[in-house]
Amino acid sequence: MNCIKIDAHVHLWAKQQGIVGGRPVYSVGNGKADFGGEIRQMMPPYMDDNRNSAERLIANMDYARVNGAVITQEYIDGNQDMYLLLSKEKYRDRLRICSLYEEHDDFRVDDFDGIKICAGRLKNQDLRAHMEVFKKAERFGKFVSIDMADGDAQVESMQAVIDECPDLRVAIGHFGMVTTEGWERQIALAKNKNVYIESGGLTWLFHKEFYPYPSAVDAILTARDICGMDKLMWGSDYPRTMTDITYIMAVRFIEETDKLTEAEKQAFLGGNAMRFYGFDFKEPMPFIDNML
Repeated sequence: MNCIKIDAHVHLWAKQQGIVGGRPVYSVGNGKADFGGEIRQMMPPYMDDNRNSAERLIANMDYARVNGAVITQEYIDGNQDMYLLLSKEKYRDRLRICSLYEEHDDFRVDDFDGIKICAGRLKNQDLRAHMEVFKKAERFGKFVSIDMADGDAQVESMQAVIDECPDLRVAIGHFGMVTTEGWERQIALAKNKNVYIESGGLTWLFHKEFYPYPSAVDAILTARDICGMDKLMWGSDYPRTMTDITYIMAVRFIEETDKLTEAEKQAFLGGNAMRFYGFDFKEPMPFIDNML
């Protein structure tokens, strides 16, 4: 499709040094990582040095004709604030970056576009207990990228935060954890004016079905009927989802479906994210012929 595309959910790291369940997560080479005592293929094997770099991301974005990306964070990767600042300095027009909120540390807002909250991993799961970070983001004009606990466990406290911070922009990740019971209630939060839903991890959640992910497309239709197509944004969850599919496949299953109109595809793939994250692209990325 010849349209502007924005990836609303991407990860980067110079060195993976995270934690899961109180145990370390660290790279062991060839794209693999020790994940709390288990070896997992954390990224494609061509990332043999285990550096998930901005340069590799930009190369993938160019090939898939993705204009811009939003770099979020996760505890399992470790705090990447400094590397994201360096990455944005190099690719300022194409990246938006989030600092990582950690309960035991100060969180940064200077030079960041947003703040990432791994809400499902918080020790205190009641989001009202973390009101300070939401109010600070609202005060400084930053968006919050939040991955909520499965189902509707945090919906009530999230609504309380939204009511307390009416001007705060919120992007709810992982499409509301669509494969868990109660996910529709997360989607319904986007009925609030400044709340959007992004689909990072959608291909992971429907991985057993695999390409072209018809049930994932059906979930998009369900979400559209709940909150409207103008509140939904595409995201890839790069690079973890690229262990079995290519980056371009994460775009193509949306482009190829006949269940969405062309206008809906354009809104989902980039139009809505342009508005939410404040990108200012004028033209789609150019098409590059490949050897096939």
